[in-house]
Amino acid sequence: MTTLRDIATRAIPDLLSAFGLLSRLPLPNHRSTGAGSAWAWPLVGATVGGIAAGVVWLALFFGVTAGVTSVLALMTLAMLTGGLHEDGLSDTADGFFGGWTRERRLEIMKDSRVGSYGVLALVLVTLARWSALTALVVHGDYCAALIAAGAMSRAPMGLMMSLLPNARGEGLSHATGRPSGQVALVGAGIALAIAVLSIGFSTLGLTALTLIVIVLVSILALRRIGGQTGDVLGASQQLAELACLAVLSAQAG
Repeated sequence: MTTLRDIATRAIPDLLSAFGLLSRLPLPNHRSTGAGSAWAWPLVGATVGGIAAGVVWLALFFGVTAGVTSVLALMTLAMLTGGLHEDGLSDTADGFFGGWTRERRLEIMKDSRVGSYGVLALVLVTLARWSALTALVVHGDYCAALIAAGAMSRAPMGLMMSLLPNARGEGLSHATGRPSGQVALVGAGIALAIAVLSIGFSTLGLTALTLIVIVLVSILALRRIGGQTGDVLGASQQLAELACLAVLSAQAG
């Protein structure tokens, strides 16, 4: 069983592993610690969110409009993660709604081609994220929002991996392993701490909606394919980030 002392002892390897898994940032050579690094995933989200916020500030400094600035921020997030979560969202939508059996759904999710459900999911979720982020840019609340949303949307991935069985028995999620409950809870605690420091009492509504979204995704995943996969985790991140940005944009101004 993983203890807090174990986590503290391997903090640096876990951090490198987390950034290596969830981002495309240049890193020194390191050995992956797999699911043991799940506690650090919110730190990756906060970092890429902070970089995207820097891009927003720079664009606004040069007089770029709020709408175009939000596009640049979303492009930055996708580039920093290699489109990992967006890919998961599209594959999950195609598989969950394009297949009639568990086996067929998993087969569709593994297919590199994108179907109509995947395209619709990407377009609609990205459009919703853009709309919420544009409102935050207009009101000047984008920096804390991007950092908090980045952290909060990565924590559920560790929790889902810990609580749900792997549905496929192969792939990125299976290879990464399943984090212990304590590792997943430490990650959730770090995400909450980052959110509280960034946005204060707004964390309450943000956390509530994020939990609702993740519970619904988990129930759907269990019913459709019997558990989680890397694609399902990616979809959960995108939907959780959307939930966070939606709550914060509603409270902006």
